[in-house]
Amino acid sequence: MSKKTSRKTKSKIVSAAWKLFYEQGYEDTTVEEIIAESGTSKGSFYHYFEGKDALLSSLSYMFDEKYEELEPEIGEEQNRFEVLLYLNRELFRMIEESIDFELLKRLYSTQLTTKGEKHLLDNNRLYYKLLRRYIQEGQRRGEISKELPVADLVRYYALCERAILYEWCLRGGEMSLTEYAEKMFPLMLQGIRSGKSETS
Repeated sequence: MSKKTSRKTKSKIVSAAWKLFYEQGYEDTTVEEIIAESGTSKGSFYHYFEGKDALLSSLSYMFDEKYEELEPEIGEEQNRFEVLLYLNRELFRMIEESIDFELLKRLYSTQLTTKGEKHLLDNNRLYYKLLRRYIQEGQRRGEISKELPVADLVRYYALCERAILYEWCLRGGEMSLTEYAEKMFPLMLQGIRSGKSETS
């Protein structure tokens, strides 16, 4: 199996799993249903995942898939600070429309208590690679502040996203995640915006 085919198979399983978790609940979803929904095989499923519980850590993979989908839509001329807001808005819209907040709470709680791999903090994720690229470009073009190094700004961006997600989970999903983030996220990031640009 080629690397591309392998990734596509895993993506099908992850997408199918989270779709079913959202539609019928985590507890009521079986491995057999995930396999059927994804159009894959039992062997393929257990090649990537030890069981249903292992899929909880795959949410970071789903987030990266969303970023990969958004990447071609970002033009070279777009202000990089605005791109950061766009990425957050579209990711949170996907979360609100397809991820059950109870599962999101479970994911974050396991990341806090696990002694093993913390998937959300993996710097090799596409999520972090794209953030580093756009922040570097924004600093070079005078659209993002140079007062802090790229690594610190990436960490701050991720921290702000997690803060909003935690708040949403703590409140039981009672407000619209997308609308709340549209109000709060620009305020949280305002300090990293530069008043200069190479076109000014």
